[in-house]
Amino acid sequence: MNATGDPSGDLVRWERAGGVATITLDSPHNRNALSSRLLARLDEALSWALDEPAVRVIVLTGAGPVFCAGADLKEQRGGGAPVTASFPAVMLRIWESPKPVVCRLNGTARAGGLGLVAACDFAIAPQSASFAFTEVRLGVVPAMIAATCLRRLEPRAAAEYFLTGEVFTAARAVEIGLLTRAVPEEDLDATVAHYTGMLLRGGPEALAITKRLVREVPLMPVEEGLREMAALSAERFTSQEGQEGIRAFAEKRPAAWVPDETAGTEAGR
Repeated sequence: MNATGDPSGDLVRWERAGGVATITLDSPHNRNALSSRLLARLDEALSWALDEPAVRVIVLTGAGPVFCAGADLKEQRGGGAPVTASFPAVMLRIWESPKPVVCRLNGTARAGGLGLVAACDFAIAPQSASFAFTEVRLGVVPAMIAATCLRRLEPRAAAEYFLTGEVFTAARAVEIGLLTRAVPEEDLDATVAHYTGMLLRGGPEALAITKRLVREVPLMPVEEGLREMAALSAERFTSQEGQEGIRAFAEKRPAAWVPDETAGTEAGR
């Protein structure tokens, strides 16, 4: 792993502590810009976290003062491989991950970086962070990230910030649906730990299914939704995971899926 973000380093590092995997964008020399190499490493890290049975929750964060500045413009200007070749697949991995993904913004985010933020289930940022969809000011458009961002943002706010490129605050990002919480910088880690701790208490299957419900049920006609959800509810109460949760509640003990707090830690390359 490369702790300094030198261009010759690995660009993304990852580690597991208990049931939580932390994936860190580690290229602060260019503000964690989305180069083809960084995206390839991020995809590798996500694959590891999704395939590792001991990982229950994923935290995505960055090194340095900026979470992600968006596309690597130097690479694009130099005729390098377009980010479009890999960025949609990375966002889709996060969006469809059966394991909850918490974005721990270490600082400011711009343009494509906001696509990553919106793809995550939770997004926690310091109050000092700022945000902007700067694409139109470069003569390009926020095309790919629209697929995730427009599912989070209020329509009027999306039009305002997509069209103007104006910088907005973390507090405003919470108001319009981009962030879950904006907290004082000294509270960032405790807030992320609060969310990951709560998520670790949920059944893995139940969490994966509930992620889908949040997105899919509002699109269903009410009658269809009630019918399908009644069947799903009955199925989950009789499932192995559901029965274990009910027994654990009755016996006043943690469910079998709650990781041992003393579980070991392992680091990625």
